[in-house]
Amino acid sequence: MQRADRNDAPAFGVYVHWPFCLSKCPYCDFNSHVRHAAIDEARFVRAFTAEIASTAARVPGRTVSTIFFGGGTPSLMQPATVGAILDTIARHWRVARHAEVTLEANPTSVEAERFRGYRAAGVNRVSLGVQSLDDAALAALGRLHSAREALAAVAIARATFPRYSFDLIYARPDQRVAAWRNELARALAQAGDHLSLYQLTIEPDTPFANLHAAGRLAVPDDDTARALYDVTQEVCAAHGLPAYEISNHARPGGECRHNLVYWRYGEYAGIGPGAHGRLDVGGRRRATATEKNPERWLALVETQGHGLVVDDTLTRSEQADELLLMGLRLAEGIELARYAETAGKPLDRERIAELVRHGLVETTSQGRLRVTAAGFPVLDAVVADLAA
Repeated sequence: MQRADRNDAPAFGVYVHWPFCLSKCPYCDFNSHVRHAAIDEARFVRAFTAEIASTAARVPGRTVSTIFFGGGTPSLMQPATVGAILDTIARHWRVARHAEVTLEANPTSVEAERFRGYRAAGVNRVSLGVQSLDDAALAALGRLHSAREALAAVAIARATFPRYSFDLIYARPDQRVAAWRNELARALAQAGDHLSLYQLTIEPDTPFANLHAAGRLAVPDDDTARALYDVTQEVCAAHGLPAYEISNHARPGGECRHNLVYWRYGEYAGIGPGAHGRLDVGGRRRATATEKNPERWLALVETQGHGLVVDDTLTRSEQADELLLMGLRLAEGIELARYAETAGKPLDRERIAELVRHGLVETTSQGRLRVTAAGFPVLDAVVADLAA
């Protein structure tokens, strides 16, 4: 994959969705699918190629600053598949010389040789779905790897890629604060410049939702969940990885640049089954989404060149709401002037003042609005109040 020298263009990301997993985790509501027959990767490469070409025809001349292979489990792909997709992106857009290229991986599919293949293809950052360093918790979460296998995968990632990150889930059933503090300290000892830490949420239409509704799955109460969140902030900050986003921690400069494109409400293309995008087409902001089912997506792409099932123009109000929802997740917050330009009107000063009085938000001398440490645990309510 050849890279362009230009690095001063506005951020533009490309998200590529690989929808297949070895098994479906009981808490997961992502667009992931288990197929027991072999996946025809060559056919998928042709379809990815077609959809990239179709998207690039709509938004030509972009310089790609970040590429993210998500899923599903992208580490089930052959390195040659990843390389072919990266080469296709580079044929249709310029790719910045220092573009961030991330691939998600599960510890069960990590092999040193395959990781070297991804690195040779152009991947320079990997994100590992570790989820826990406790074997009993991993079993309860439906994970197929052990804590030992997870740490071995982290070691391979560290030896292979310039940058790596891994995920953990907390606020798990029966989890205690002291145990989480110890587990988090172990994780930080293995972390690079980035760590993603997600509170377990019970998502509709998942096995966990059914168990929870039947009274067979008890998650921590609100007080315990808040204590777990507070410990997370405290321990990570003490180790030099403060939260730059509500669930993501990094050393300065170690942030996931691709996810920053989302949170800063930049422009990005969504490629593959169930991928979402935000594209600026002809001066209008468009929300795109593709067919979720992998086989139906393939059929659509093979007949019409893309798998789009949503391609809507967003109103100024919708754009402003998205800017607010995404931007306030970040510790840096949002630019008030950008919000006013997007919405066609400023945020309500009285609402801001009321939230400031309650210590939930603050404004800066640089004209930014950001959520405080006290406001992040009630972020949804803060956003809803401002957007009302």
